Amino acid sequence: MTNKDLTETMNFKSDEIRRNNIRQVLRLTKEALEERGYNSVNQLAGYLISNDPAYISSHRNARSIIQSVERHELIEELVRYYLEENK
Repeated sequence: MTNKDLTETMNFKSDEIRRNNIRQVLRLTKEALEERGYNSVNQLAGYLISNDPAYISSHRNARSIIQSVERHELIEELVRYYLEENK
């Protein structure tokens, strides 16, 4: 390593890490709901609209996992993803 490498400022991408975490939470929740035979879109929409965790099964700890992220952050990421995919 050169001296330049030691003094260079590193760029930390916290937004990217947060967004990847939210996507993983949604993916795990979707899989758990579908394993139990639920329509994941309907269940997730019910949860996001009402903030009632009863919409999310506790199977594979999905209820706790989805509650680890603020509901408004889930909604923001879903809107961001939708708008970026449909430019």
